[in-house]
Amino acid sequence: MRHLSRRRLFMGAGAAAGAGALAACGGVGGGGGDSASNLRYAFWGNNVRQENYQEAFDLMAEGNEDLALKVEFAEYSAFQERMTTQMAAGNVSDIFWIPSAQVMTYYSNGLYRPLDGVESLDLSDYADADIQDFLLDGEHNTMPFGVFVPVIRYNATFVEEDGVDWPESWDWDAFAEFAKEYTAESEDRWGVAYAADADLPFEGWLRQRGEQLWSEGGRIGYTQEGLESWIAWWEDLREAGATPTIGEQDGVGASWEDVGDRCLAWFSNSNHIVDDATMFPDFEFALSHLPVDPSASDGHQFLYFPRQAIYAEASDANAELAGEVFNFTTGDVEMLKVVGLTMGAPVNPRVAEEYVEFASPAETAMLEVVSEDREADRSPRFEAPPGSSTWRTVMTRTLEEVTTGSSTISEAAAAMIEEINQGIDRAASGEEDA
Repeated sequence: MRHLSRRRLFMGAGAAAGAGALAACGGVGGGGGDSASNLRYAFWGNNVRQENYQEAFDLMAEGNEDLALKVEFAEYSAFQERMTTQMAAGNVSDIFWIPSAQVMTYYSNGLYRPLDGVESLDLSDYADADIQDFLLDGEHNTMPFGVFVPVIRYNATFVEEDGVDWPESWDWDAFAEFAKEYTAESEDRWGVAYAADADLPFEGWLRQRGEQLWSEGGRIGYTQEGLESWIAWWEDLREAGATPTIGEQDGVGASWEDVGDRCLAWFSNSNHIVDDATMFPDFEFALSHLPVDPSASDGHQFLYFPRQAIYAEASDANAELAGEVFNFTTGDVEMLKVVGLTMGAPVNPRVAEEYVEFASPAETAMLEVVSEDREADRSPRFEAPPGSSTWRTVMTRTLEEVTTGSSTISEAAAAMIEEINQGIDRAASGEEDA
């Protein structure tokens, strides 16, 4: 087999990208369709991501006539449905992105090839502590390609217009009182969008209270009391009018398009600022860390990694080529100059430093907040267990029941935990993940 050197892989950097839009299943680069180097690459997103990755993969392929990358692209839900079908048929792509709720489900189904034996994969930019962060069940079998952290996104233009004193840090009670006062003094703006469904901020809340979203043993890692306290904090804000009504923001998951230009603050993932800031170009947006409880446990900060993997049944030749593709998608700034940072800050520390030169203001804000959390001491974080893939849907329904008054916080929290536990139990007994 002819291995790709880093020089050959990246020699096309800076050249014009190839023309043409990426089909739902299309090819990039040279080589014959039956070639051993004809890698299948599966990922998800919208049309803009599809086109950007097409351009980046064309750039990669220009220097690699032997590499043919067959792309399998779909919307997020459709991607997972296709993966389920391909898993059953033993026909998974050589390289595939991993939905967050499916990380351990795919692991339990034996989809990941251990990366320790992939000689082409260059990990020289990573410290031992970085690699430890990437492990699943003690094994390096997936490769992150971005980093998210939970944040408050706020409208810096509003802060200046309204003469607001935005502190460097908050505690949760102080932020809630501020949001109420801001709304009361504003004619047509709210202090914050209702975001009790925001999963990373919810996880941050739990970790500050010594709980976890998921336990090391593959169970729910929080108590009913912990869940109730989160919902109650948001209900206090909603009932005080500090958030839009559920109808005004088009559901418990707030619509940025509908109310993003009328809310001072927004709880979300750090990477969301990259796309969302473009929707309202007249405003400047900035990021803050989550509020911190005065009694927060040490190590409560955490990193979320979107992951990709090499299929366990990929040929040895394709696994080596897949390692070279990983080197490009995670280790070369030219890739990110094309696709941007919609999937988070660069996981490669060197690339994160190099990208600063090209970053937009929104990307710069994200890079700074992620860097600060990356440098913090952090207790372990565990991925969602098999059987829990619908937990966000369950949580949305739980919040709908609370906000409509059809269930009390206590009743809804108990029902949510019971339903999620049932899914985990079914998976543990060998039934299909719901």
